[in-house]
Amino acid sequence: MHRFANPGRFLRLSNIVLPWIAAMAAGLIAVGLYLALFVSPADYQQGDSVRIMYVHVPSAWMAMFIYTVIAAASASSLIWRHPLADLVAKASSPIGACFTFLALATGSLWGKPMWGAWWVWDARLTSVLVLFFLYLGHMALMGAFDNPTRGARAAAILALVGFVNVPIIKFSVEWWSTLHQPSSVLRLDGPSIHPSMLWPLLAMGLGFKLYYLALMLVRVKSELIAARVNARATAAAEAT
Repeated sequence: MHRFANPGRFLRLSNIVLPWIAAMAAGLIAVGLYLALFVSPADYQQGDSVRIMYVHVPSAWMAMFIYTVIAAASASSLIWRHPLADLVAKASSPIGACFTFLALATGSLWGKPMWGAWWVWDARLTSVLVLFFLYLGHMALMGAFDNPTRGARAAAILALVGFVNVPIIKFSVEWWSTLHQPSSVLRLDGPSIHPSMLWPLLAMGLGFKLYYLALMLVRVKSELIAARVNARATAAAEAT
């Protein structure tokens, strides 16, 4: 990954791939929504309310995936001092927080007709709420210090310590008795969900992942360009 540590090389590469990633993300999400709303059948028990799944489940996947990216970037920053690692973590955190909030909100909408309550202190729900607070804490630490390096280091430590929550979220339904149903897609013995529901779910999942990648690249590019502008402004001020 040190090949892409040079900001100029990173900007050139991102300018090439970003339009393709954005186009694929838009296409996959459009296809996924069409299949979810018009092709996929209603559930025999849940009826049309099951269609919330096509946003809720991929959002939950992304909440855990993005935090994993942040933890990996934080480790890269602390151990190998990769110059872009902190930018990737900083750019990813608000996106992950939005996906986590979306997972909580759609889960609440889905839980009301299924469980009869907007919220229960279920192990899965509670651990996802903790993840949301970890995202907020990461963003707060990034901007809490006058020295950006100190803020990035504190946020990286929080990200690594908080990563223990990701496997808790994943395996909470197996470790504790919860209202939340077990995984139907990511199983060792293969998906237990019917293909008519599986394909739109996978399309939405991949579309969300590419959407995140496109947003992350845009945010990192913005940070690099802002750093260049600030450096030139500082140099000009010192010259005068």
